[in-house]
Amino acid sequence: MIKTSVVVRSDRGFDGRPIALLVQKASQYASKVYIQVGEKNINAKSIMGMMSLTLSGGEHLTVVTDGEDEQKAAEDIKTFFDKD
Repeated sequence: MIKTSVVVRSDRGFDGRPIALLVQKASQYASKVYIQVGEKNINAKSIMGMMSLTLSGGEHLTVVTDGEDEQKAAEDIKTFFDKD
């Protein structure tokens, strides 16, 4: 299991389209991928779960990956959030 701290870089935050792209990205991996924000632990492969999050620019979160390709998944999800 890998836990990666991430800061949302986008000033616009994350709404429908970016969240859908994140779910597509997470779904490419065999590993489990979760986004932790405060007390919430959301499956990043679930569009409904991810839509329940309100992510804004500058917000801190943790990406948790667990499985056979966890390292690659963690790196790619972190890169996704690092984009402006």
